[in-house]
Amino acid sequence: MSSESSVVLGLRANWQQFSLLVLINAFVGGMVGLQGTILPLVGAQEFKIASTTAILSFIISFGVIKAFANLVSGHFADVYGRKHMLVLGWLIGLPVPFMIAWGPSWGWIVAANALLGINQGFAWSMTVIMKVDLVGPKSRGLAVGLNEFAGYLSVGLTALLAGYIAQRYGLRPQPFYLGIAYAVLGLSLSALVVRDTRRHVEREIAHHHAAGEELGFWEVFGRASFKDRNLFATSQAGLVNNLNFGMSWGIFPLFFSSFGLAVERIGILNSVYPGVWGVLQTVTGPLSDRWGRKGLIASGMWVQGSGLFLIGTTQTFGWWLVGSVLLGLGTAMVYPTLIAAVSDASHPSWRARSLSVYRFWRDLGYAVGALSAGMMADVLGMSSAIKMVAALSFASGAIVALLMGERS
Repeated sequence: MSSESSVVLGLRANWQQFSLLVLINAFVGGMVGLQGTILPLVGAQEFKIASTTAILSFIISFGVIKAFANLVSGHFADVYGRKHMLVLGWLIGLPVPFMIAWGPSWGWIVAANALLGINQGFAWSMTVIMKVDLVGPKSRGLAVGLNEFAGYLSVGLTALLAGYIAQRYGLRPQPFYLGIAYAVLGLSLSALVVRDTRRHVEREIAHHHAAGEELGFWEVFGRASFKDRNLFATSQAGLVNNLNFGMSWGIFPLFFSSFGLAVERIGILNSVYPGVWGVLQTVTGPLSDRWGRKGLIASGMWVQGSGLFLIGTTQTFGWWLVGSVLLGLGTAMVYPTLIAAVSDASHPSWRARSLSVYRFWRDLGYAVGALSAGMMADVLGMSSAIKMVAALSFASGAIVALLMGERS
């Protein structure tokens, strides 16, 4: 059946494809979860890299490439279809775990993370966009919450499992066998079982209350970056949110290990942040549909800042654990709500491109966070770097509170 009338929007009507996309995004998230606990330690211990900034080069390559992959993914999805971009993302990600597990130099690790950035920019973007396509306008917060729940719970669980494996068998190659399994399963399901969702978009456009403007790529880029107050507020908050994650990804393992913490316990801390974040998004996403977006975003940035400040000012596992929980809680309040807010402010005819621009700015935060935190850590120390990023989170929440309006 190919007619528009055969397409029904909503989670219940599309639960099979929706559930499949949730599973696939768990594999997408797992590819990232392998990196956080292990790679900074590989750089410091195996390749003997002394500079924190140099160690964090793998995050910088990942963040920059992922940001630009996000930027073009929405345009290509509109032109070539969502499914094609999802499959392409997995094809590009397939070599990544092999390169990291057996790469003979740090350059291989950096190159692998550049490929991982493309994989994440295409594959994760498509799972978000396709779920929003399937459910329609009434349940965007729920759709995004479930998508990000799967992705970041997998990040957390994989970080925990990778730390456990590394403690017992070594930093390489054994933990990265998980990545091989994720890539093979993700590619197979995407190519063989997933169906494209462009007809769902066509149905939503046909029933939308406002006619869509004919906007070019750069017009959407300008509107989503700075011309629209709501979209500017979401873009800057997204950038700072992932700046926090990029900083924690690279700095936290080195910071915790400087106090003598074993890699397995570092894995626990690195799993709590995305684990709490992932699970609570199933609550915060639907809540944003009822309560509105602005309050959750602003207060979530402030909760993140509190967690970072606590981690940066303490020296014990217990307080670091509390700080990691706060980080996860604050991010859960922000993450699905931001994507839903961008969807609210965008017409369905250019929503995929608007989401891609938002995700460009958001994931540029990985690189900005890694670079700035690495430089601050080399000059001022890791504790000061963490506290300065905490201050930036408080400022970002204030911008949201001042500029952002609620959806009508």
